Amino acid sequence: MTVAPRSGCPINLSLEVFGDRWSLLILRDMIFGGRRHFRELLNGSQERIASNILASRLRKLVEAGMLTKRPDPGHKQRSIYSLTEASIQLVPVMAALGGWGRRWLPVTADLAVRAKLLEEGGPELQERFMAELREEHLDIPAGPLTNGVTVRERLRAAYLAEMDRNRELSG
Repeated sequence: MTVAPRSGCPINLSLEVFGDRWSLLILRDMIFGGRRHFRELLNGSQERIASNILASRLRKLVEAGMLTKRPDPGHKQRSIYSLTEASIQLVPVMAALGGWGRRWLPVTADLAVRAKLLEEGGPELQERFMAELREEHLDIPAGPLTNGVTVRERLRAAYLAEMDRNRELSG
């Protein structure tokens, strides 16, 4: 059953799609972590999402057109979730949220480094990342890589380097 929106305000309507506690985090893990299966999303969640909540939010995101779901040809009982263009277009929004969080909240350096890189890389880096996500999820070629490395690989390398730096400082 579809519930009527509270208003036609674009911010309200957006929050009705992904304004709960978990939906943006699921999309974050798919976008930045490359997770596409239920178990990957469940076990890879730093925030420790419960399995029933994850199942509910995945279903809601599919119904809202933010994700698609198809059977995994390599495993009969698994499904593969893919981002849609609508969810890929959230990359600049997530970059802005991450930048705001870095400035105003007590973030940890390791988890903030990706937001920093996306913010510093600006629209050019964000567009490249979205092109790579389109290739991964929508089979639309992204074109040649910059320096032979994907944006996700660059973000992950920065995260791992920050983790190593933190270990050296604490050890």
